[in-house]
Amino acid sequence: MTIDYAKARETMVEQQVRPWDVLDLRVLETLSTLARDAFVPEACRALAYTDLALPIGDGQAMLKPVIEGRMLQALALLPSDEVLEIGTGSGYFSACLGRLAREVVSLELRPALAEAAHARLAAQQLDANIRIEVADALQYETTRRFDAICVTGAVAEIPPQFVQWLRPGGRLLVVRGQAPAMDALLLQRDGAGDTVNDPRLQSLFETDIPYLDGAAPAPRFHW
Repeated sequence: MTIDYAKARETMVEQQVRPWDVLDLRVLETLSTLARDAFVPEACRALAYTDLALPIGDGQAMLKPVIEGRMLQALALLPSDEVLEIGTGSGYFSACLGRLAREVVSLELRPALAEAAHARLAAQQLDANIRIEVADALQYETTRRFDAICVTGAVAEIPPQFVQWLRPGGRLLVVRGQAPAMDALLLQRDGAGDTVNDPRLQSLFETDIPYLDGAAPAPRFHW
C-alpha cells in the first residue's frame, strides 16, 4: 500500500497538533512542510504521523508530534535566534528548530544517533544551519550563550548550567518531574546582567517523556 505522506502530514497537523492549542502559523507551516517520515526508521515509517512516540534505535524514541508542536510554539523562536538543542535523537526536531531559527547547535550523547541524524538532515538538505555535536550535555562546557535552549529529555531537577548558557532574556524549555506526572516548563533568564537572578518560570502543560541520560531522579529505597 502506498501512503500519501503529504496527506498524513496535513491530518497530523489538523487533527492532532492544532487541537492541542498550537496556533502559531510559523510552527504549523514547519510541521506541515517538513517530511517527518524521512526521519523515522523504515520499520516505523507508516506510523510517522501518528500520535505515538516512535522508537529510533539505541533505546530512544521520537517525541509525539503534539509535544513537538507545543514545545516549538512555547519557544517563540525568531529568525535571528541561536538555539541549543539537548538531545538530537532522530534529527527531526533539529530540522524544525533550524527552519524557525538562524542557527542550531544540537548535542547528542550517542554517536550512532548523531551520525544517523546528520545523514538524514543532509539528505533533506536541511543541514546548512544545524551542527550536531557528540557530547554529554551534563558534562558539556561552552562559553557560548544562546537565545533559546530546548531539552528533549526530562530532568528531575534543572541543571544550573543550562540556565547559564542562556543570554539575558533567553528562554529554556525543559520537562521536569517524576513519571508519570511531569511538567513542561518555560524558564526565562533575567535580562539584567550575566548572573542568574530569579529567572521566570512558567508551567506550560503536563506530559511524560523519558529522562535525559544522567538526569533521572536518584532511586528511592523503601524499608
